Amino acid sequence: MATPPLLWCWHSGPEFASPLRSTQVMPVRVLIVDDVESFRRAARAVVQAINGFEVVGEAASGEESLEKTRVVRPHLILMDVNLPGISGIEATRRIKEEFPRTVVLLLSTREALEFVGPVAESGAAAYIPKSMFSPQRLIEVWKGTVAGDEATSG
Repeated sequence: MATPPLLWCWHSGPEFASPLRSTQVMPVRVLIVDDVESFRRAARAVVQAINGFEVVGEAASGEESLEKTRVVRPHLILMDVNLPGISGIEATRRIKEEFPRTVVLLLSTREALEFVGPVAESGAAAYIPKSMFSPQRLIEVWKGTVAGDEATSG
């Protein structure tokens, strides 16, 4: 009998993520936040290409990201830095205050070095330049976040 494929799953109970067999799957719930619809579509395609991840909502502003987070309770938020209204960095800070277990990845077309301080201060798990955003990169960052979470909770 073939072994089911590994899928990334978010456990309830002790909240940490790890690969599980497909018979035990609770997908990683992803919220996409970007004011550019074409990038939201591209990000959706990236997320849908990863087994065990699902898009549970989209938002086009920092304020809307706060509202959607309260409603859809994502495990992972892909957040653009430059948004109308409050910035993605400020939205991240507010989300992390209210939902500290939610993982936020900041995205932008700008160079990563510009955001080192603000990313760290916001509570975001990482910054990914949009030019490098891919299923493989997202998996790498998610694995790094999960490994760090398991190390601190174990």
